[in-house]
Amino acid sequence: MIRNAIAALTATALAASPALPCAAPAMLVFDGSASMDEISFETGPNTRIVEARQAIRRAMPEITPHREVGLVIYGPGGADSCSGIEVRFPPAPDTAAEIIQEIGALRPSGLTPLSAAVERAAQVLDYQTQPAVVVLVTDGNETCGGRPCALGQRLAETAQDLTVHVIGFRAVVDFFSWNNPEQDPTTNATVARCLADLNGGLFVSTETVDALVDALNQTLGCALIGRLEGAERAFN
Repeated sequence: MIRNAIAALTATALAASPALPCAAPAMLVFDGSASMDEISFETGPNTRIVEARQAIRRAMPEITPHREVGLVIYGPGGADSCSGIEVRFPPAPDTAAEIIQEIGALRPSGLTPLSAAVERAAQVLDYQTQPAVVVLVTDGNETCGGRPCALGQRLAETAQDLTVHVIGFRAVVDFFSWNNPEQDPTTNATVARCLADLNGGLFVSTETVDALVDALNQTLGCALIGRLEGAERAFN
């Protein structure tokens, strides 16, 4: 009887998916800048991109069956170091394999136009007319003159129902960056945090693969369905 009740509750939750947090389409905005491929004291034996790929391979197959996710990559491929922003694909069902493939093939280069990349992702989501989620994964600062706080305010004022989450992965704040006009020298947090603070999202600082997996599940995953499916498996 308990198993049948859980199964019925799971089916009801899935049928009512427009009311669930995972019903809104999402864009993953991924940092492909050159610093993702640097080896330094902060990164240890592996570069950030190596460990970020590991996290993506673990997290996305659990996320995309329940949420449509698209991908924007910034950093490489531009005519100059700040113009490399590419929409790899818009939100679509079950895109884990595509996200894993794109990030697996990524060769980091360029700087960090994260503000422009987040704005582009919001536009793809048609954020002014429908609920939407943007998740930014970054290893540090805006370095192309963008203003994340001003953008965050503008998105908040014009969105129908937009949530922006920011995941810092081994993020390093460079206080001497000349092209990051909004950085507050009194805080160690990346200025990108403004995007989350102003748009109802989470700012999550991560240092390990496990922490990045957890952050991706927390921001993109569907907690309710995950709990229901876990309970159903426990009784099978």
